[in-house]
Amino acid sequence: MKKGFFSILALIVSVILLILSFQLYLDTRRHLLFEEKLSEIRVPGTLPADSIIPQRETSITRTIRKVSPAIIGIHVTQIQQYSANPFFNDPFFRQFFPNSIYRRKIQSLGSGVIISPDGYIVTNSHVLGDNALEIYVTLPGGKRYQAELVGSDPLTDIALLKIDAENIPCIRMGDSDDILLGEWALALGNPFGLFNLSNQPIVTLGIISSLHMNFGETEQGYIYQDMIQTDASINSGNSGGALVNMNGELIGINTFIFSGNNNSGGGSVGIGFAIPINRVKGIVQELKSEGKIERNWNLGISGQPLTQSIIKYYNLDTDHGVILIDVQTGKAGDKAGLKVGDIILSVNDQEIRRNQDVIDIINTAYLKVGDSVRLLIHRDGREFSVEIKLESSGRS
Repeated sequence: MKKGFFSILALIVSVILLILSFQLYLDTRRHLLFEEKLSEIRVPGTLPADSIIPQRETSITRTIRKVSPAIIGIHVTQIQQYSANPFFNDPFFRQFFPNSIYRRKIQSLGSGVIISPDGYIVTNSHVLGDNALEIYVTLPGGKRYQAELVGSDPLTDIALLKIDAENIPCIRMGDSDDILLGEWALALGNPFGLFNLSNQPIVTLGIISSLHMNFGETEQGYIYQDMIQTDASINSGNSGGALVNMNGELIGINTFIFSGNNNSGGGSVGIGFAIPINRVKGIVQELKSEGKIERNWNLGISGQPLTQSIIKYYNLDTDHGVILIDVQTGKAGDKAGLKVGDIILSVNDQEIRRNQDVIDIINTAYLKVGDSVRLLIHRDGREFSVEIKLESSGRS
């Protein structure tokens, strides 16, 4: 009996020792493998130069490497008129002292994006100004080209440039209708002219903070609707640069920022806005073919806001609208059948209260000559819709 008991005990001890020995072997093996990996990382020169890259490479670094060759710096020389005497800035005084107006060259800078291998470049219209004398672009690596202005559309703040180059790197267009709120985004450009120091675009990282931001018309006449908001840092000089997603696709053109003093000349507070690329595509296509966007339209009508006496006279059940006091013969309104005394209640389903509302609605929709608008008209106690095609005013 005792002999059998000791045999079983010896067997159990042997199994335990075997398990412990195997565990010790595994621990020793893991430790040796760890030390081997650690020594590979610690000892420089023992591995090929690119063997550590997979551990540092991310979608961010891959995207930057992919799109950077298509980002350029823009340098503009403009002619600025000025007077030494502030009174001569007034047109009335200027006519008596024509020689008091002086001209000088000023330098400005911005960013741009190469969108085709034959040298077409997109930027903001405001980067080029109104009196650009010379436009130069610098590509990554430092190669410099003189650029030709193909066309500009101040309303949308988009301009198209062309350089004499072939088979140069360009960016792939994305779809701004497919942007995800909160997805990563990169802003690339030439803030403060820093592109010149390394001949490479400056990159900042953030997310898409908001979409469909509507600001209407600025003092400069630009209309910013449906804008993309990002917290990727954008500063002076970034205008016209690229906002890209992690697929390396261009989804917007960086355009303006909010700053601490509500002035674009101030510092960035992390709130920047970009024009959606789907709008840019249409503008670029027309600038390529026509060199401009024809927006000097004329409906050939004029009116005045409704007053209480007009509302009472016509027995209207509305307090908004514009009554027509003139319809020019042969113009768009006349062709659509409008008459003096008609009351315009809305344009494209938006209520109006003054003449300027008609202009604002058409402009904020980025309509141009050849497009149509829908007016809701009140006449003789009934309401009906009228389609009017925007016709050129004849002014260049």
